[in-house]
Amino acid sequence: MHNAGMTPAIESNRRRGLYSEEERARRDASKWTLVQGILAPIQFLVFLVSLGLVIRYLISGEGLVAAHVSIVIKTLLLYTIMITGSIWEKDVFGRYLFAPAFYWEDMVSMLVLALHTAYLIALATGWLGDVGQMVLALVAYLAYVINAAQFLWKLRMARLEGQRSETSVPAGNAAMGVAK
Repeated sequence: MHNAGMTPAIESNRRRGLYSEEERARRDASKWTLVQGILAPIQFLVFLVSLGLVIRYLISGEGLVAAHVSIVIKTLLLYTIMITGSIWEKDVFGRYLFAPAFYWEDMVSMLVLALHTAYLIALATGWLGDVGQMVLALVAYLAYVINAAQFLWKLRMARLEGQRSETSVPAGNAAMGVAK
């Protein structure tokens, strides 16, 4: 039964949890799960350093080159995590992007990518000038923070869902590692 006004992603998530049992097993078996788990905190640390450098430049006018270099590094990490995340999504859900469980996260990720790419174009062409480029980077970073919060929320949901599935399996099966 299809509810009017609902996207397939929302409707799908109302019918079941974040992962089916098969998807959870594929997630746990995928090497890309570990890759994402390593890249995400690295990208966040680079973001924090870069944010500090951008704010320093905007306040003092000092450190323009360092700010630009940090934004380019952050953007390259973003591209890397997006490519590997797409491969992870294919491993787990059978499609590279917009799997129902991560539809809105992928939508916001496209905005984040577009803003970071716009920054690279602005940097390469001189468009917007130095201050305008830093403001564009801050807008891209705001979108990134929103997107990171979405993914952290989903990680929390997945953990809670996993805990519920472990408690709903008979004790003998849970002890044998049947439910993850």
